[in-house]
Amino acid sequence: MPSPIVINVHADVSCPWCWIGSARLGRALDARPDLRVERHWRPFLLQPDLPRGGVPWADVIGPKFGGAARAEAMFAHVAKVGAADGLDFRFDRIARANDTRDAHRLILFARSHGREWAMAEALFAAYFREGVDLEDRGALLGIAEAVGVPLGPARAWLDSREGEGAVEASRAEAARLGIRGVPFYVFNGDLGISGAQPVETFVAALDEASA
Repeated sequence: MPSPIVINVHADVSCPWCWIGSARLGRALDARPDLRVERHWRPFLLQPDLPRGGVPWADVIGPKFGGAARAEAMFAHVAKVGAADGLDFRFDRIARANDTRDAHRLILFARSHGREWAMAEALFAAYFREGVDLEDRGALLGIAEAVGVPLGPARAWLDSREGEGAVEASRAEAARLGIRGVPFYVFNGDLGISGAQPVETFVAALDEASA
């Protein structure tokens, strides 16, 4: 039996294009159902200097995008693109820009229960569709329970510092690979794809990786 295709996905749950890219990669995988694929989440922090507790959303988007008007136009464009991929973006519901380290740690914990991608997708939807605060411990545990991750062990994991080293190691890996923006996909350790590319691009990458 051939070895599985390994896809390392460098992403952040606060990145709207990462959610779009995840949807498109998922459709590409559906188009190649006979391929064996291992897809791994690689934590990336878009805003590593955010303090614990985050900051008000409005305080971030103005300086980051050159003013509220430009930010609103950009978000409208993202929402339109996302809608074509079946995603419902509600930027008006987001109140805070969060430090996403705990969200990343929860995805890594969910991997041990076979729920890695269910957890990632649920966090994307919670943030961009519902405006959930990704540093709210109760909200994070509720999402974990909803996707089938055992509640008690998940709480113990978040209460500890488990997974922090893995998050930092992933950041170091991204720096070593020269990854400065996400999403970024590495197929079998040598084929890199940057951005939320069309489904056809991901299908071609799968075909190349399987050849």
